Amino acid sequence: MCGIVGYIGNKQAFPIIIKGLKRLEYRGYDSAGIALVDGDTKLFKKQGKVSELENYAHNYNTEGTIGMGHTRWATHGEPNDINAHPHSSQNGRFVLIHNGIIENYAKLRERLEDVGYVFKSETDTEVLVNLIEYIYEKGDMTAEMAVRIALSRVVGAYGLVIACTSEPNQLIAARKSSPIVIGVGVDEYYIASDATPIIEYTQSVIYLNNDDVAILTKNSITLKNVKNEPLTPKVQKLDLEIGAIEKNGFDHFMLKEINEQPRAINDTFRGRISANLDDIRLGGLLKDMPRILEARRIIIIGCGTSWHAGLVGEYLIESLARVPVEVEYGSEFRYRNPIINKDDVVIAISQSGETADTLAAINLAKEAGALVLGVCNVVGSSIPRETHAGVYTHAGPEIGVASTKAFTAQVTVLTMFALMLGYRKGALSEEKYRALIRELVAIPDKIEEVLISNEAIKDIAAKYKDAENALYLGRGYLFPVALEGALKLKEISYIHAEGYPAAEMKHGPIALIDENMPVFVMAIRDSSYEKIVSNIQEVKSRKGKVIAIVTKGETSIHQMADFVIEVPQVIEELAPLITVVPLQLLSYHIAVMRGCDVDQPRNLAKSVTVE
Repeated sequence: MCGIVGYIGNKQAFPIIIKGLKRLEYRGYDSAGIALVDGDTKLFKKQGKVSELENYAHNYNTEGTIGMGHTRWATHGEPNDINAHPHSSQNGRFVLIHNGIIENYAKLRERLEDVGYVFKSETDTEVLVNLIEYIYEKGDMTAEMAVRIALSRVVGAYGLVIACTSEPNQLIAARKSSPIVIGVGVDEYYIASDATPIIEYTQSVIYLNNDDVAILTKNSITLKNVKNEPLTPKVQKLDLEIGAIEKNGFDHFMLKEINEQPRAINDTFRGRISANLDDIRLGGLLKDMPRILEARRIIIIGCGTSWHAGLVGEYLIESLARVPVEVEYGSEFRYRNPIINKDDVVIAISQSGETADTLAAINLAKEAGALVLGVCNVVGSSIPRETHAGVYTHAGPEIGVASTKAFTAQVTVLTMFALMLGYRKGALSEEKYRALIRELVAIPDKIEEVLISNEAIKDIAAKYKDAENALYLGRGYLFPVALEGALKLKEISYIHAEGYPAAEMKHGPIALIDENMPVFVMAIRDSSYEKIVSNIQEVKSRKGKVIAIVTKGETSIHQMADFVIEVPQVIEELAPLITVVPLQLLSYHIAVMRGCDVDQPRNLAKSVTVE
């Protein structure tokens, strides 16, 4: 989950790398470092955020046109200056940065210690850089050969940039299960974990595949795999603008991205819903539609917020298409020996397209013969390449660690999928199909109405910013929203929060309710309305504080709840797209009032690329 930046060319590398690391800081921010490697190697490492590294290096000579940088999310070894990347080999031959985990590092470390290597850090990365050096010094070979041999001996995941002091004027990049993209300029190359550090310099990129190794000089790239088989680089054009990764006047990326949801949903269904609003066409699925229509079961796989989107998808697909659906955590799926059949369809959901657990689940499903589809936001990422087919969301770059517009874009795709599947299977009448499409197209305007309530929501947030616990309740389509609301609160404000089906409150959580417990209740006018009113009464009889999300014009809940937040009238199938927005805003304002770092909450990273 770390961020990697590299540069080789004729410009000064340090400012390019620092700026790139700041853009990648959502991938990790507990320590950072830079190595400049043309001429004498200059190494700068600092615990903390990239700004602290920048201030530290300001007092030193940072000239150089070849370099690499890293911002860390710790796996092996606590965050400190020593464990920060880049890591140098014992004899100074190699310097390396790494995103991933070397699973067999302990055995490799023992073998290297037996031949005299002494380790300074607690990291698996230092083991890898010393293994490369050991192979290089032992045999008569190039640095690139030593890298390939070393990588054939490691087990795990890696995105790497490597320099050899004995072979200056080149960088080596390699990838297995951790993303690496190379930007192609004029007599220069950029290396990064994703495209955000690259887009202001070039729109031409090369995405490395698993087991690829790229050898870069200022004016050449050689691509091969670990087995030394030559490959032809495939240059692609980025569909990304620099403004998409700037705050554009908002205090935080999270607030910007909450406000971008009407646009993100519009972009996600644009071109996929016919002009007269009578049909849905998901082009990425057309060739596999016969097999999708014949599926006996659909399995949805995701992690975190994507798992919550998958739960909404389960309700939608089962209700509208009458196909059985199971929703699985990617992190559990591969380890419980799941039953997967060849007539199953597996849908893998990931904002980044690099989630390690979801990728592992994809490979397991493919081995079992299932059709695997991807729902992903990042073009060129691993999941679209590993799945048989899929649908991109068009949320645009999401920099805030807490997903907001990614969730609603994913739910939009799953809604379109459920509608299309239900109609083509005959489970959904043409009349209802067209009516639901019209309702979906109206969602962005309804979210705009919710966003207008931002100041009122901020006032409510002020009442509960000092809470120690919170409960979120919903029924039916809104149970996943309760889970997502609780996740947003705890991940950015550090308040303990739990989401429950409202009826389950009586089976344990009700014991927690007292006058200090805020209870956020999804209480719009739907088929569960009368039941949810009863649940609110149960909370109030135990002195709980109720904050209710209600349909505009609602009166009875106003008399029971401590606070209400009104949302526009919406049919229950689409209610998650509306009701989640005030919960996002509540979490955001509470976190800001508590002095939390909203965009970079502690211990978290945006893209979980290690298991």
